[in-house]
Amino acid sequence: MKIGIVGLPNVGKSTLFNAITKSKAPAENYPFCTIDPNVGVVTVPDERIGKLAEIEKSEKQVPAIVEFVDIAGLVKGASKGEGLGNKFLSHIREVDAIAMVVRCFEDSNIVHVEGTIDPVRDIEIILTELCLADLETVDKRLQRTEKGKRAGDKEALAEWDLFSLVKKALEEGKPAMSVPATPEQEKKLKELSLLTRKPFMFIGNVAEGDLVDVTKNRFYQNLLRYTEKQKASCLSISAKIEAEVAELSDEEAVQFLADLGIKERGLHAIIRKAYETLGLISYFTAGPMEARAWTITRGTLAPQAAGKIHSDIERGFIRAEVYSYEDLKSAGSVVKAREAGKLRTEGKEYLMKDGDVVHFRFNV
Repeated sequence: MKIGIVGLPNVGKSTLFNAITKSKAPAENYPFCTIDPNVGVVTVPDERIGKLAEIEKSEKQVPAIVEFVDIAGLVKGASKGEGLGNKFLSHIREVDAIAMVVRCFEDSNIVHVEGTIDPVRDIEIILTELCLADLETVDKRLQRTEKGKRAGDKEALAEWDLFSLVKKALEEGKPAMSVPATPEQEKKLKELSLLTRKPFMFIGNVAEGDLVDVTKNRFYQNLLRYTEKQKASCLSISAKIEAEVAELSDEEAVQFLADLGIKERGLHAIIRKAYETLGLISYFTAGPMEARAWTITRGTLAPQAAGKIHSDIERGFIRAEVYSYEDLKSAGSVVKAREAGKLRTEGKEYLMKDGDVVHFRFNV
């Protein structure tokens, strides 16, 4: 899973990126500090892998991973070359979701490029720039399609109609996501990797003292009302706290957050929210060599889940032997779980569930 991080300059975007990836991307207090895109890979926290490794006496644990891509801050007019322009948007064309970081704290020592704190205004500025970037992409595709359209090519005509609808929406300031599409049309739209066709998550960066009770933060409450209307995911973090936690050991981090009354690291909350936004679940394979987590979309059938491991397993799929994680954990061993009748044999139409522990049988 890849998540692109966007935002205006000086909202805490790169501070957050540094903290959650424990990398050293620059985060000084001036606009456009992040020039080249920063990429960091983090593991998905999931205590189930450790328990499965214990049960199976696995030599190693392989968690799922998330790749974060941080780009230079956007400003109003980026599509026309303001600031650093929008040339770095190409680096997040291939991400699965976009996390938009907005500032929900006041600090006279940190300049806001728009002069005042207003997360909703900031979102609209960024969305406008993303729409304009997508408009440029769609215009180029329409130009390529025009020749076929003039020749009466049916596929070109269908593409022209679809991309024209998307162009109209973007010109009206609406995201490409607002245009309904059939599964076949969706394939065509995916070819363009439109930024505003991707799921959005909104992250309100709040002051350290507001994180325990964000109801007191009027900026975040405005953000929450906006995202509820948009039916979009939203969460609060404190980039400052995340930066402090990043310097601690796991045990120290747990104690530090507990002392502050915070139940969950911001990184974990972001990943959890990303899974929810994208409709993702995890299944597991476990044995003496390794216990591994695999990320799939909710609603994935067993053969396609097997294909995540290797295309040969999907191609030669026979059946899936499945335990639920909870059953295996309660039993304490595979043998005891099997004796208790907890092993299920599932076929090609089985819909995978979060927490399934699977052994695929196949023949090629």
